[in-house]
Amino acid sequence: VEWAERGAADSSARSTLFRRELLASALQIQQAFASQNQTNNFVVDEVSRKVYLATVNMVYQLNGTLSVEVEKRTGPVEDNLLCHAPQLPQAPCEHPKSLTDNFNKLLELDREQGVLVVCGSVYQGFCELRKMENISEIAVEFPPHGEKTVFPSMLNIAANHPNASTVGLIFRSHGGNTRLLVGATYTGAGTQFFPKNHSKEDLRFENTPEIAIRSLNINDLSRLFTYDINPSEDNVFKIKQEVKQKNKLNFVHAFIQKTYAYIAINNDANMGHKQNQPNSILARICLDTENTRKSTSESRKLTESFIQMPLQCGYNGNIYNRLVSVHPAAIHSGSGEGLESHLFGVFTKSDRKSALCAFRFSDIEEEIRQGRRNCSNSPSSDVQVLDSVIQGSGAACVHKGNLVLQPEQLDCGAAHLQHPLALRRPLRATPLFESLGLSSVAVDNIHNHTVVFLGTSTGRLRKNLTVANQWALKLPAGESVHHIMTFDPMDRNYLYLMTSHHLLRVKVAACGQYRSCSDCLGAGDAHCGWCTLESRCSIQRECSGWLMVRSWIGMGEGPQQCPSMTLTPQEISLSDVGILINGSVPDLVGSRVECDYGLGVATVATVHLDYGPAQIQTCPLLPRERYPHIPSGRDHLMVPVAIKVNGTSVVSGTFLIYDCERTGAIHPKIACISCLSTRWRCYWDQNSHSCLSTKDDSKPSLLEVSYPSPMCTSRMYCVNKALPFVPSLSLSLSVEVYNCGVGSGDCSQCWGREDQGHLCGWCDNICRTRDDCQYMSSQCPDPEITKISPLSGPLEGGTLLTVQGRNMGRRADVVKVSIGMVPCKILPYRYTVSVQLVCVTGQTFDPTNDVVRVTVNQNAMGVSKEVYSYLVPKLLSMEPRKGSRSGGTRVTLRGEYLDTGSQVRVKVNGTQDFVVCTSGGRTITVTGQGFDLVQSVSMEVLGIGQDACKVQSTSMITCSSLASSQSQQATVEFLLNGVLYTGDGPAFDGPDQEEEEEPHRGHFLLEYVEDPQFFTANKEKLIKHHPGEPLTLIINKGPSDLDLAPEEYSVMIGSYPCDISFHNNQLFHCTINGSLGSSEGELPVTVRVGNFERIIAKVQLGGSELAIVVSIVVCCVLLLLCTVALVVYCTKSRRAERYWQKTLLQMEEMESQIRDEIRKGFAELQTDMTDLTKELNRSQGIPFLEYKQFVTRTFFPKMCSDYERSLVQPVYENDALGPRALPETHPLLQDWQVWGLNHVVCSLASLLTIALHGKLEYYTSIMKDLLVDLIDASAAKNPKLMLRRTESVVEKMLTNWMSICMYSYLKETVGEPFFLLLCAIKQQINKGSIDAITGKARYTLNEEWLLRENVEAKPQNINVSFQGCGMDSLAVKVVNTDTICQVKEKILEAFYKNLPFSQWPRAEDVDLEWFASGSNSRILQDLDNTSVMEDGRKKLNTVTHYQIPEGASFAMSMKDKRDNTLGRGRSQTHTHTHTLCHLVLPHDEPFENKKSHRQSHRKKVLPEIYLTRLLSTKGTLQKFLDDLFQAILSIPAERPPLAIKYFFDFLEEQADKRGITDPDTLHIWKTNCLPLRFWVNILKNPQFVFDIEKTDHMDACLSVIAQAFIDACSVSDLQLGKDSPTNKLLYAKEIPEYKKRVQCYYKQIHEMAPLSEQEMNAHLAEESRKYRNEFNTNLALTEIYKYAKKYRNQVVSALESNPTAKRTQLHHKFEQVIALVEDNIYECSSEA
Repeated sequence: VEWAERGAADSSARSTLFRRELLASALQIQQAFASQNQTNNFVVDEVSRKVYLATVNMVYQLNGTLSVEVEKRTGPVEDNLLCHAPQLPQAPCEHPKSLTDNFNKLLELDREQGVLVVCGSVYQGFCELRKMENISEIAVEFPPHGEKTVFPSMLNIAANHPNASTVGLIFRSHGGNTRLLVGATYTGAGTQFFPKNHSKEDLRFENTPEIAIRSLNINDLSRLFTYDINPSEDNVFKIKQEVKQKNKLNFVHAFIQKTYAYIAINNDANMGHKQNQPNSILARICLDTENTRKSTSESRKLTESFIQMPLQCGYNGNIYNRLVSVHPAAIHSGSGEGLESHLFGVFTKSDRKSALCAFRFSDIEEEIRQGRRNCSNSPSSDVQVLDSVIQGSGAACVHKGNLVLQPEQLDCGAAHLQHPLALRRPLRATPLFESLGLSSVAVDNIHNHTVVFLGTSTGRLRKNLTVANQWALKLPAGESVHHIMTFDPMDRNYLYLMTSHHLLRVKVAACGQYRSCSDCLGAGDAHCGWCTLESRCSIQRECSGWLMVRSWIGMGEGPQQCPSMTLTPQEISLSDVGILINGSVPDLVGSRVECDYGLGVATVATVHLDYGPAQIQTCPLLPRERYPHIPSGRDHLMVPVAIKVNGTSVVSGTFLIYDCERTGAIHPKIACISCLSTRWRCYWDQNSHSCLSTKDDSKPSLLEVSYPSPMCTSRMYCVNKALPFVPSLSLSLSVEVYNCGVGSGDCSQCWGREDQGHLCGWCDNICRTRDDCQYMSSQCPDPEITKISPLSGPLEGGTLLTVQGRNMGRRADVVKVSIGMVPCKILPYRYTVSVQLVCVTGQTFDPTNDVVRVTVNQNAMGVSKEVYSYLVPKLLSMEPRKGSRSGGTRVTLRGEYLDTGSQVRVKVNGTQDFVVCTSGGRTITVTGQGFDLVQSVSMEVLGIGQDACKVQSTSMITCSSLASSQSQQATVEFLLNGVLYTGDGPAFDGPDQEEEEEPHRGHFLLEYVEDPQFFTANKEKLIKHHPGEPLTLIINKGPSDLDLAPEEYSVMIGSYPCDISFHNNQLFHCTINGSLGSSEGELPVTVRVGNFERIIAKVQLGGSELAIVVSIVVCCVLLLLCTVALVVYCTKSRRAERYWQKTLLQMEEMESQIRDEIRKGFAELQTDMTDLTKELNRSQGIPFLEYKQFVTRTFFPKMCSDYERSLVQPVYENDALGPRALPETHPLLQDWQVWGLNHVVCSLASLLTIALHGKLEYYTSIMKDLLVDLIDASAAKNPKLMLRRTESVVEKMLTNWMSICMYSYLKETVGEPFFLLLCAIKQQINKGSIDAITGKARYTLNEEWLLRENVEAKPQNINVSFQGCGMDSLAVKVVNTDTICQVKEKILEAFYKNLPFSQWPRAEDVDLEWFASGSNSRILQDLDNTSVMEDGRKKLNTVTHYQIPEGASFAMSMKDKRDNTLGRGRSQTHTHTHTLCHLVLPHDEPFENKKSHRQSHRKKVLPEIYLTRLLSTKGTLQKFLDDLFQAILSIPAERPPLAIKYFFDFLEEQADKRGITDPDTLHIWKTNCLPLRFWVNILKNPQFVFDIEKTDHMDACLSVIAQAFIDACSVSDLQLGKDSPTNKLLYAKEIPEYKKRVQCYYKQIHEMAPLSEQEMNAHLAEESRKYRNEFNTNLALTEIYKYAKKYRNQVVSALESNPTAKRTQLHHKFEQVIALVEDNIYECSSEA
């Protein structure tokens, strides 16, 4: 926004300060209404000017002067936040109600229908329609009495909480229907507005949208307040429940611009996270106010046109990120193109700083068009679809080819385009004005000037035209200004604004304070102008005849247009006067124009020229006798004259009346000269020696020249003569005696006395009377200059140059001075004839040096000997660089030519000039900031004295308190750099400072209290002490109001300082460890605090002989005891040493081996993680099982393969009698007793799940009902044991339900880290030696599978080609201890790693051929004729056995299926494992060391030392395990676990209903449902999720991880010791951290927005739809039927005993089903 510049030139600093003294009177409160209750909203009727004000519990109808016409009480009422509105039919409430204040949330005026919409916070945001003419009456009763079809959405309109925001507006669609747009903050469950002890079944907030367009047609009550466009569309904007925490919308204001509705919003969910990111949003909705669509019956959905963009006020980190007030206004753009619409907004930051920014609506509209264009044609990151809205069209912008959008589609979108949209790039603006605490804004365009009104939170109303022109008005009680301000619709010179308890009507200008036209137009107030015909400053509308041209002069025309007059002639004796009136004056023809001379008499003026801005009037003068007498000693008189138009003075001036007779009489000595040299025309009569005003041609002796002539020299004078005294002559003379020789040192001084009437002349180099000069010449010698000062000055000139000399002229007007070619203007009042003059130097553009020239009468010239220099002062340094805003800092300036000129002044940023020039005693600490600017500081205690302080740091000053004679409260002031400190703000007046003024700024209170009292413990005055011993005194402090710090105390005993230690505020110890020595017998104990010093006791030094004797005896006894103890110790030490020598040799070897093993383990721990990360191939795909395989393996873990072949494939798809054709060999038809009762229960539950998989919402309801019964049964016994095992159908149903609901989350979020962990475990195990017989390995997590032997495994690479695999040869990494079968498995993994494991060939199905050298090859096997025997066991062949070198070449091929030896080596291995060995004996005894029993004991090794390898493996896998647990125990924003939230809320609700408040019980329930029931099962059985091989060793490692996860979910603390199993000890350190994660996860689930039944059912329906037709439900139903048939009697008995089942005849229906399946037609028909 280009602010309009002031038309007049900038005023001086003095006039600016003068204007600021009048700031408070620039705005005037015209009317005010005070409310006892807090105000909420107000609205003004633009026709009747009535004002409607809504406060807490009251609504007022006021007239234009804010007087009350009608008032209506609206509260308090009986209400509860959890209850529906009582207007809702059949809406009972079980919660207790209490009196609740009604805060008005919405107040809108509908003039066409004559109603006032009043919405309050009670009754869930209920709205009333009241009559505009009388608000005490209801215009429309809604809902109508007896109406049954009323929904909560028709009643719940506004926000139902005092602190929640609501905005709205009323508009009319093109069909004439009135609509109400409402935006309300969501206040439902999960927000700060909702009660903490709420019910999960609350329905009021689930269906209330954030933005809605509702019907407001009072003639159609059935649809009143509904937002249905037609039966299939909702005109709402509702945010999804799961993302409401990220969209906490706080609405600021809604307004209409063109055909759009704009809503200003803040997203409070972002506050506090990114302070430099904008949180303000401007949303736009197209309104159907014009018939722009093809069909008049077609209406646009709200979300189709909804688009939002961020607003950013500020740049580069200085961003005001919260919007508090907006105001649209059309202002002058400054480019001459008329008015342009802008949106003004006040933005704030967290530190109360605020700013005003403006945005062009044209920029907003163009950004919206470009955003829609980008979304459809070139999707980019600048625009996105709001997928958080339920009614949206999708989650992303979709490229639609060459689609060309029409202008209407670019502006308002369409149903086939993505909607709603959000622009990501904010619209930025630079702050126009910054201040503290701005709260509201209103803007107006006044005569092409933009005027901004700003309300503040401290109760001020500011009026801003430019940054320099500001006015402020203090409002009543300093109350914060509401963010909405409204101009009077009939007179925009008045502004309505509201504070917390007042409604005010403020006049925007107080022009009457300016008394002159120049003051009026120079004030800079666009509202004020000069009313010419009324000669006063006023608002334009208050000037009568303001419609006439040039009758009102505005600020833009400038003070030069003020009326002025020019008189011709200006000096008159007696005649008419002609007056030229300049400036902006209206046409005066036809008006009564007269001249007023200020004497009570006016003459009628004649208008001679009646066109153009300048007009000439002729005014006849008054008779001479009507004017006042000319004062004595003067020859003229100034007469005022004013032009009056219709009796009002328009312009004024003065003219001069003179009297020539008085001119001659004033200077009688030189009367002739005075008469002829005056500025008006006079004539000298030589005969009568008089001065005449008129010329008489009959008198030839009249002189009329302007300069003196020789004829003017006749006068009487005496020279050295005495006047004869004639007594008879009556003569009165005034005689002046003078001496020409005195006081005339040069020619110019001598002739200069002529102006005094002295007839002196210069002759013979001396001044004499003219008669004494024989030869006399009036020409004087050339001027002589003796001195000039100063010798230099700045280029700008203005220096006062003093010139001294001789013969420098007789008068100032004949002397000219110059410096070279630069003139120097003489100051006549400082001219001394001939000897001295002072002139003001002129300006030059370049530095120069030149002499000073003095010219007299344009011919005589003198030149100075000294040179004057024009110099440029340069400032090189300044110390200090910073200073206090209060002033007083000594500043030292260094530079060049700083003494240039006649006067040196220094200004800092326009400040005022300053001259550069070179008991008590308690420490008072002053804290603050910027103390590095302080050079001197002193503290003055008023009424006591003043003392200097010390600056300790930039934030601390210390002072010593002064002594006071009595207890009192004193005022303290601080002088910083000699200037009184008055507060933190700058020490100048202005509108900004008025708001922050506080009483007694800079004054502090200091309280003097009585001195403290000290005494010893027993109050003794004399304390005896033996010299040489430590001394400790106990000193008590009496009660005192002093809050003394320990460091303020000091105690002296004589001249010895005492160490003080405090026990409490009233007691401390004084200790001296050294010896006290003194020639005196007594030492005083002195306590000091500040200047306070008191002797409280004396220490008497006594003898110490007895103490010495006692000390000697004690020392002798101690020496004897020590000797005895030493002898005993030495004896026992020799015995222990002999025993130690025996075991030392045994320990050394064992320690060495343990040290080596630990060192190896540590090295492995440091390197394995890096190696594993490098080896792990992340590129291979994750072999997820299909959903149907996952379900069957999870539901039927022991028979998954059978079910995959039967349930997954719908074998009876086209056979109506399919279920009866089921083969009897199906595994489910086996005897139930084979598997046991638990298996029967689980199978039945799983079959029910398969049968109802297509109706998961129905399945969920069944499960919940069964769970309620289970909870009731458990709550009666031990609730903590519920769901611990799977012993009932419902528990297995819950397991299956969790598996179905969590599959997507498992696959999308947890699948990748879980698979990486499995790969990492396998890689780490394969990295070391693995015993092929026992499966034990060097690296593992399970102690039972640890290879407790130091078998070194050296890695080596081999090159393998696989015939028929279609791949080149690969380099495979193996270890030298691998068996041939293990090598085959590693080769197969290298070739088939990107395929599911089910497609891999087995190691037994392939042959491995080694090409040793040349053409020799050999097929390798685990056992062959080269195998060796060790201790009676045959050892499997390894890489070392065959001595395979590094880089050996191998070929692998598939075995012939006809080969009878298929799997020979493997079968032998499995058949004769009791006779085979690999690395260790099967019972973990190292076979290599079996014979070592006959060898030395030095070969013994403790197998426990190898437990460190568990830690090595754990450390290597830790990152992958942490990533897995983090994925399980986190809530991704894009995929929140809805089922978990829903089920946990169900458990919490059931606990609340049963009064279970123990948090551990609820924690156990949740753990048994999710972690233990689902995640542990997945962790232990990865084959349920992936198509991989799960070896026994991997299963053991996963058991350890699952145990750690179980411990993390437990509420009890683990009690571990040295005997605890390693499976629990391994992760004991991490368990506490994992527990915190689990608790945080449960807390995050609890804080999620609750799911309604509708949203959950929609989610379940979507899950059912995704996997439709995946399972053979007929087979599942047949299996369920078999179970029902077997237990038919029990089922029928149970149904007959249940009242509900009996009432619905379920047992008969059950019999019908059995009869139908068994084809018993007759029985079925009879039952029917």
